[in-house]
Amino acid sequence: MDRVAIFVDAGYLFAQGSVALSGSRVRRERLALEPVAAVHALKSIAAEQASDCRILRIYWYDGALGGPRATAEQSHIANLDDVKLRLGMVNGVGEQKGVDSLIVTDLIELARLKSISDAVLLSGDEDVRVGVQIAQNYGVRLHLLGIEPARGSQSANLLQEADTTREWSRDTIASFLSIKPETPIPAAPVFEGNLDPLVGDGAARAEERIAGLVRGFVSALSTSELQGIIVYWETSRGVPMELDRRLLPTCRDGLGRELDREEIRHMRAEFQQAVRAMIAVAGGG
Repeated sequence: MDRVAIFVDAGYLFAQGSVALSGSRVRRERLALEPVAAVHALKSIAAEQASDCRILRIYWYDGALGGPRATAEQSHIANLDDVKLRLGMVNGVGEQKGVDSLIVTDLIELARLKSISDAVLLSGDEDVRVGVQIAQNYGVRLHLLGIEPARGSQSANLLQEADTTREWSRDTIASFLSIKPETPIPAAPVFEGNLDPLVGDGAARAEERIAGLVRGFVSALSTSELQGIIVYWETSRGVPMELDRRLLPTCRDGLGRELDREEIRHMRAEFQQAVRAMIAVAGGG
């Protein structure tokens, strides 16, 4: 039996998925992905387009948003059955770098080694077209998957190069991707008195304010974010970098000043405690 591999450009998925849901691009941190549902949708489209094939695996390509390590969300995805995570880089202005070359390399190599007969590609970038052409020369049929309106988000040359084209509707995207409401994080209790750690009981008051801000932040996390943290903690410690980058400004604004080193340690400890409390309440451990 022949095999099909699925190649996912996560940057395209999040960017165009947010357009399908809202009509315009939404910042990545405001998007909530349900990885298990996304994998199910990808396998379903592969079964439709390559019905005689077994699935080899899903290759998920993304930028390393958390620096050298995978983010909590990426760790969650990488731990799923049949999924292999491939990470490129994200530059200073939030653009992915190196992802297209990873897709092209894997697509060509799998085709050259006769590991696949079909490939489902979720992408819109012109830069992957050369990989499509070479894979087709090796006998691979290429099924291009887009997100509505695909004709406006995918390279015209890439569309013409593909053997088949399909488009995910808004309803399909909504089955695994959602936009978090821009609701304010619940404020910490307001304390009278000085929050200067060097004056009187200011240190204790500041820590209490930080603890309240952290609890509010954690209470606003989505279920998928909590699941991602659980997976992240299987191999790493502390606060995932992408969440740390959001939590620190929240506490800074709540105090009205920069946190000192001890307060940052306190913030991160409170985060872990608050997350574990939420997981326990939800029956996650």
